[in-house]
Amino acid sequence: MAVCRSMLLVVMGVSGSGKTTIAQALARRLGLVFQDADDFHSAANIARMKAGIALTAADRAPWLATIAAWAKKQAESGQGGVLACSLLRRLYREQVLTGVPDRRLIYLRVKADILRARLEHRSGHFMPASLLDSQLATLEEPADTEHALTVDAGQSPDAVVAEIIRRL
Repeated sequence: MAVCRSMLLVVMGVSGSGKTTIAQALARRLGLVFQDADDFHSAANIARMKAGIALTAADRAPWLATIAAWAKKQAESGQGGVLACSLLRRLYREQVLTGVPDRRLIYLRVKADILRARLEHRSGHFMPASLLDSQLATLEEPADTEHALTVDAGQSPDAVVAEIIRRL
């Protein structure tokens, strides 16, 4: 599948999987706009996560609606882009991607020990390592029917991006 300028690439996975790093690099390499779904979180949700409190479905609902509106706007404008977004449950993916026909889901799969090490050494992010277990418990890996491109993101970012581009 060739990537066209109107396609929305959605880079998903748990915290520490490299969503932002990979999505930014993909956007640069492909000449597409980049958007981090973390930018759509409310101050209250960020405060909850900083405190080590996992978000509830009610906490997430407005965030998902905002992301969905952005994705639909990109689709309607024909601009596409690269979105970094956890989208851990299939329901969340459906809520965000319904109405976005030209899209490709890219799932960054990483072993838990690597994720934990990354989170423990990361600075400047609101998501603490203490919420990793909650994220892993919430994660519903993409089903075959979602046609996701699954990539081992335990390797270097350059290798991950090269593999994604090759497989697209």
